[in-house]
Amino acid sequence: MSKTVEFYFDLGSPATYLAYTQLPKICEQTDSQLIYVPILLGGVFKATGNASPATIPAKGKYMFQDLDRYARRYGVPLKFNPHFPINTLMLMRAVTGMQLRHPQRFLAFVDCLFKALWVDGRSLDEPATVAAVLTQSGFDPDEVLALTAEEEIKAALKVNTEKAVQRGVFGAPSMFVDDQLFFGQDRLDFVLEALN
Repeated sequence: MSKTVEFYFDLGSPATYLAYTQLPKICEQTDSQLIYVPILLGGVFKATGNASPATIPAKGKYMFQDLDRYARRYGVPLKFNPHFPINTLMLMRAVTGMQLRHPQRFLAFVDCLFKALWVDGRSLDEPATVAAVLTQSGFDPDEVLALTAEEEIKAALKVNTEKAVQRGVFGAPSMFVDDQLFFGQDRLDFVLEALN
């Protein structure tokens, strides 16, 4: 039976974006299944007493230099988003809604939002910008907005986030292979090792 990687993610994390660009290749290489679990990073931070490294100026500066190094190593584009940090509540509800209601379009949806945030540096705090990004990628902004208002979808995101915290998640990206937690895009070599 092939192994799985459970990928706990929030769009607002540049490190998560980098992990997102690499995990499909790792899973393909190891004949493993990638399971996407949308969470609300702000909720995880609140529950665990953690905070973004960007809140500490010296650490934040270093972190973005380091992420840039990794992006070059991976051969993927990465641009520091001038609007960072982004409030991702509505975005992650939309992601959860797409996963539940339109699974066949889920990856294209996540892809267009990650690209808007971490390649194009768009302000996805602004509804008009989100609408433009979605329209450009062939999604109906009104349909997506309707998903974010559904109680079942709000509850699903909340449950994902609570379960993540119960499993020991304190930030994103977090990945599980069996019951082993791997935190950070710089731990992908350990994920690969665990899958092998």
